[in-house]
Amino acid sequence: MRKPEPEPVPVAIPFVVLDVHEDGTVTVTVDGKRLDPDPFAPPWRRSSFGQIIDHATNDRTTPARVEVREADGTTFTDIIAPRRRRATQPKPEAENPAPLPVFLTVEGDGFVPGEDVAVAAITGHTDAAGTGAARALIDAAQLSADTSGGVVEVLLLGRVCGRVVVQRVAP
Repeated sequence: MRKPEPEPVPVAIPFVVLDVHEDGTVTVTVDGKRLDPDPFAPPWRRSSFGQIIDHATNDRTTPARVEVREADGTTFTDIIAPRRRRATQPKPEAENPAPLPVFLTVEGDGFVPGEDVAVAAITGHTDAAGTGAARALIDAAQLSADTSGGVVEVLLLGRVCGRVVVQRVAP
């Protein structure tokens, strides 16, 4: 004897209704049940839309049908899709361990004992205009921690004495 096929279960998604009032506050219901902000939080406002949707969809893990009823009588309806989940793949085991950091020494004399000395990586050079003004555009990739990103010189600047030491570095 064959078992009868089970009846299909209808798919249901939460129905979120946002009633926008004249003063900009919003009353929210999810499937007919009122959804209030957290205790001691200010009332829902139009700007709370993202937070309301996050609450109603369990941080956007489920879809929701959303209806916004404006104070002037207009109504907007939309389906909010869940966020796409990124497949998490295990990181492959590294065949070679990460290289140890390489430290370079930059030294300079003539500073006031104990003064604050600024250290700056020089990523390039520019020329001053006829007015004496200079401008530089810096590629963010050159600001990486390793010296292969374009750093070829290091500047030491004494904050008290004004002494400047520029030293070429070799990776």
